[in-house]
Amino acid sequence: MKILSSKNVYDAALERINYLFDEFPNIVVGMSGGKDSTTVYELTMRVARERGRLPLTVFFLDQEAEWTATIDYVRRIMYLPDVRPLWFQMPIHLDNAASFTTRFLKCWDPAEEGNWIREKDPISRKENIYGTDRFKELFPAIFGKEFAGQKLAVLAGVRCEESPGRLMGLTNAVTYKWITWGMKLNPDQYTFYPLYDWSYTDIWHAIQSEKWPYNRIYDYQYRYGVPVNQMRVSNLHHETAVRSLFYLQEIDPPLYERLAGRLPGVDTAGKFGADFYARKLPFMFKDWCEYRDFLIQKLVADDPKWTQELKALSKKWDDLLAPAPLDKQRAANAIIQSILCNDYTGTKTNNFRTQFIEKYRHDRAASIAWVNDRFAREQDPHSFEWFAKHIKGRWAVIEDGRRCFYPTQPGLNQHKYWIDGDTLCRAAVATSVIRARADVSVKDCQ
Repeated sequence: MKILSSKNVYDAALERINYLFDEFPNIVVGMSGGKDSTTVYELTMRVARERGRLPLTVFFLDQEAEWTATIDYVRRIMYLPDVRPLWFQMPIHLDNAASFTTRFLKCWDPAEEGNWIREKDPISRKENIYGTDRFKELFPAIFGKEFAGQKLAVLAGVRCEESPGRLMGLTNAVTYKWITWGMKLNPDQYTFYPLYDWSYTDIWHAIQSEKWPYNRIYDYQYRYGVPVNQMRVSNLHHETAVRSLFYLQEIDPPLYERLAGRLPGVDTAGKFGADFYARKLPFMFKDWCEYRDFLIQKLVADDPKWTQELKALSKKWDDLLAPAPLDKQRAANAIIQSILCNDYTGTKTNNFRTQFIEKYRHDRAASIAWVNDRFAREQDPHSFEWFAKHIKGRWAVIEDGRRCFYPTQPGLNQHKYWIDGDTLCRAAVATSVIRARADVSVKDCQ
């Protein structure tokens, strides 16, 4: 449920940023070079100037395979007199969605210095002293070391509009005091998203109205005809950004040549274009499920862990979607796209789970025909079995000699459930009770 406010998002964001300046002695803006981080930077810089809190610290984790226009924009920011730059150009591992043989790009690998896509900048931090070279682990590691023992707020440009998962994650639970739009990094250190309720139209309206400088790659992508929801400025070989390779050679030919020479698979993806993805079912397979199983057997077999995960996920989704054959095929296709993009970390399948599978579960559970808060097996045996299994993933508590299953998170119109022979039973539960049950340590593991 959305609660509308009389404030516009611009003023609301400024209020949030001002509040963070009240609460935290250290403020850092996370910069990607994209439109969202541009807006966060400009708003935060405005507040920092008004409060006399300059220079403003700006953080950029350089992934080497970046758009030329991105680096041009970031360099302009980092050399401003009111900015304290935290620009990292150090060895880190990143997934390579374009190749099954070279799964990573080791950014800024000293052994490949002669083959780097570009030279390092004089003001950047060049040594990795943070105990990890994995992208997601680096953020808490860097801030934990650079601001050791200090209270810190990192402001970043993440918006709920971009995915249902972000909407749930940024509105469901409190992170700091009353704030839901954030996540904890380390003790007393948080990342906050003050633009969480903005639309992309709000972003572009602000940039245009305020005449802020921005990354010109958006202009090139717009002229090329890239859909607005597919315009990305992240590294060029990530599983959700590999489509950038399809037009990189036309927008920035010198960068394409350097990247193709640096990372195997890039030139293949670039020349395949949209055909890099399986848009049509190959004629020799009867359906997407058969094609999925073939790819797991042939392309993933040398990675036993990934193979096991994909097989387990395929069976789980096949069983769940058995009553909906078209949805079952759609789920199989999602796994195929994940395989073809070498997405062994599961980014694409996790997105599909959030956007589709969870909605299917919700809609299917809502379709149960309860009669006086009872649902008998004889009404619909298949739905009975599915829902009985479905509720067993909840908190389990013994009450009056029976096992009751509670929701794991508070919400509206929620119930506790129990099974009485061939009948499913439910009773409404107050939000306060669910919050209390969240502390219960007993959970049914099926």
